Amino acid sequence: MAAQNTGTAGAPQATGLPKTLGIVDGIAIAASSTAATTSIGVGLGVIAAVVGLQMPVVLLLAFVPILGIAGGYARLNRVEPNCGNSYVWVGRSLNPWLGFLTGWMAIIAVVVFMAYTTAIAGSAILQLGGMAGVHGIGGLVLDPDSTLQSTLVGLVILGAVTFTAVRGVAVAARLQKYLLVFEYAVLIGFCVYGLFAGSQPFSLDWFNPFAIPSFALLAQGMVIAVFFYWGFEAAFSVSEEVRDPRDASRAGVITVFLALGLFLLGAVSFQRVLTPAELADNGTVGLAFLGEALAGRPLAALPVIALMFSVVASLQATVIPSARGLFAMGRDRTLGPVWTRIHSRYGTPAAGTVLLGGISAGVALLATVIPKLSDLLGAGISSIGLVVALWYGLTALAAAVRFRRVLWEHPWEGLRAVVSPALSALVLLALGGYLGWIFYTSADHLEFSAANGWFQLLFPVLIVISGLVVAAHAKWVRKSPYFVTGRGTDAGDADLLDTPADVPVTIPF
Repeated sequence: MAAQNTGTAGAPQATGLPKTLGIVDGIAIAASSTAATTSIGVGLGVIAAVVGLQMPVVLLLAFVPILGIAGGYARLNRVEPNCGNSYVWVGRSLNPWLGFLTGWMAIIAVVVFMAYTTAIAGSAILQLGGMAGVHGIGGLVLDPDSTLQSTLVGLVILGAVTFTAVRGVAVAARLQKYLLVFEYAVLIGFCVYGLFAGSQPFSLDWFNPFAIPSFALLAQGMVIAVFFYWGFEAAFSVSEEVRDPRDASRAGVITVFLALGLFLLGAVSFQRVLTPAELADNGTVGLAFLGEALAGRPLAALPVIALMFSVVASLQATVIPSARGLFAMGRDRTLGPVWTRIHSRYGTPAAGTVLLGGISAGVALLATVIPKLSDLLGAGISSIGLVVALWYGLTALAAAVRFRRVLWEHPWEGLRAVVSPALSALVLLALGGYLGWIFYTSADHLEFSAANGWFQLLFPVLIVISGLVVAAHAKWVRKSPYFVTGRGTDAGDADLLDTPADVPVTIPF
């Protein structure tokens, strides 16, 4: 790697990746990774099946800790921009083992996310085929809720997305801007129309969390809602390719507010148009169902096209930061050198990007053992939500520890720099732990079924165990220096934990 240079707030900035991005590019990548249209189109049915008509308030409640997490990310990025983000920050501020687990959890969760998002992409294409009158090929009846059929079609999309990601962040960001403009225009247009055209009566009770029957359902709904916001941190994974690290911080925080607005609009609109039963029973085709309810063909196809664009953008925006996270781990020798190979023409970790896409394709094929896509989504969203809550919580704790002196020297700033991320971390860790306990006590045996609690808990447990094994190999076999210092290879020589660079760092939100 090249020598260090200095970024904002006196923070050393890693090099090795081309600096071509601005704040709009960062927002495009983070918003695409968050994939609000996909979450609304196929995820609202999942959360509605848990909390019913209280879906809007659950999405609003989940925003509060997420905003604290985003603030922690932004401040950490200001003093130490690094494409490894959580992996580096947690390792340095808390413990290298926890840092590695954080990076490992992010990567594995992304692989699983890409696997079932591939199926969603295929399902959207099959839905469009059905709207065009293509209901079968060669005697095979096409079914958008078939995991196998949707996955096989979606693999073509995954291959194209991986190829585009290899060509660089700038190329991907330009494409995502166009995809985002179209999908947001369609989503906002249909949802705003649904607010006025819907036949279901609006109720302020939708914003009453006490109307949820039990705290267990509230906890599960909150974890699923946290999953909805997942992806804003993609802006920080490309911070080494942004011209000013402050732009990455702003892009991440702006994306969180943008997601909140879209989620609330979508939730209220869906509940104005669809009955609770219709919403819960049409989870994987929710956006298509909304389009059919509000408009005749061919206009009803527009939401499905927007969903397909959202899935494509989400896959692309997920591949890019994940490959860069693996790049950071590879240059620290916690993972193999294949992840650090930079393409001579595009300046991207091309080998790692292709390998990540290939692994995700393999997992997607394995996931076809769950025949119905709706069941796969229900199990996947809850399980990944647990993992996301854990790594977001650890990152927020790292921010609170990193800036702990601010609380005494600049009390008002300390409330935002220390107290806010600390409380957000405690909320997410408590919710995740409680939901894990619910999964554990809800069954007495393991069954490969989306409704089995042990099966849903198996994924997070395997991530932690496998992460510890790989970490042990990195420490004692690879002799990675990361487990000595906890800092990334290119994190610089200044002791950021104890220098005035930590005090204060103001993020405008």
